[in-house]
Amino acid sequence: MAEKKATTKKAATETKATAAKKTETVKKTATKAAKATLAVNAENAGFKAGDVYQALAAAEKALSVKEIAKAAKISEEETLLGLGWLFKEGKLTSTEDKVTLA
Repeated sequence: MAEKKATTKKAATETKATAAKKTETVKKTATKAAKATLAVNAENAGFKAGDVYQALAAAEKALSVKEIAKAAKISEEETLLGLGWLFKEGKLTSTEDKVTLA
């Protein structure tokens, strides 16, 4: 009987540990999803455009979207939002897959 109780306790402990890991994974996934949201409004687009402009001005050369995002320390989606704003204003020119200030 003692062995049976030990096995049951061990199984219960393992089940709790597995459940805790699943909960932790769900929380991490939810946190990542929360970070991925992007508020698209005029104010936010303007700020991202400023970030993109500053990154391009500092680089003084044509950059890809990934390079701009890394230099500006923003996501690629935010970079695209800022690029759209700046293209609309005529501040940028593009060559193949790179963008530079006009």
